[in-house]
Amino acid sequence: METLDLLKKVRKIEIKTRGISNQIFSGQYHSAFKGRGMAFSEVREYQYGDDIRNIDWNVSARLSHPYIKIFEEERELVVMLIVDVSGSNEFGTQKQLKEESITEIAAVLAFSAIHNNDKVGVIFFSNKVEKFIPPKKGPSHILRIIRELIDFKPENRETNISEALRYFTNVMKKRCIAFIFSDFIDNKFEDALKIANKKHDIIAVRIFDKRETELPRIGLIKVKNAETGKLSWVDTSSAQTRKNYNNWFKNLDQDLNELFIRSGIDAVNISTDEDYIKPLIQLFKKRESRL
Repeated sequence: METLDLLKKVRKIEIKTRGISNQIFSGQYHSAFKGRGMAFSEVREYQYGDDIRNIDWNVSARLSHPYIKIFEEERELVVMLIVDVSGSNEFGTQKQLKEESITEIAAVLAFSAIHNNDKVGVIFFSNKVEKFIPPKKGPSHILRIIRELIDFKPENRETNISEALRYFTNVMKKRCIAFIFSDFIDNKFEDALKIANKKHDIIAVRIFDKRETELPRIGLIKVKNAETGKLSWVDTSSAQTRKNYNNWFKNLDQDLNELFIRSGIDAVNISTDEDYIKPLIQLFKKRESRL
């Protein structure tokens, strides 16, 4: 992409996502994630009106009187954006490509984090870790991230979520919040996800396109696997073919939802043809209700 075109795109994304973040998400973001950044400070005697969930039962038993734990909110959190840049995210038949949806949502979350005085970093991955941008603060850092989101060209096109999670777990020593952006068309990453979530706070942001849920009846077509380059002929006039295609997506959807539940992580599904504001707000409210 030419430098001028890139700068125009960066500016467009910045104006849109910064505005959304400032108007809608900053307060929601803070409420949804501040509980993950609480550090233990001290104990004191229980007072009327204190939250009983904070009672320190060991100290209370030892002193024969109820005591509660006092927490102080950490000054900053570290937010990591783990971004799938494999070939399958170049697909899109509605408002935009999956990779364009990922760019916008990641930018909104990055601006929300910066507004909250948090550090933000990025891991780009395909079937390997393509690039790591260490967490930092500041508007110039966010603009660098947006430029990379728009214009980054991976060396490989296939997907390996496990490899990205293993790298993330090893490189990030301090507990952080991590958003994984992907269509999650991969397998055998559950163990890596569970291990990462024990150390960090993981949120899955799954992006999909409407055309992945159903196949239109348009006759014989040639399709290309965006990650392997393999070409195949598909007869979309076959009712059985369309049914098999639809069942594939339904099974994938169910398997992923169950996997996220088993792994103990929050997840949000966002289609390329829908406004991502509502599902993100629902995610934030769900997390806030648990704090």
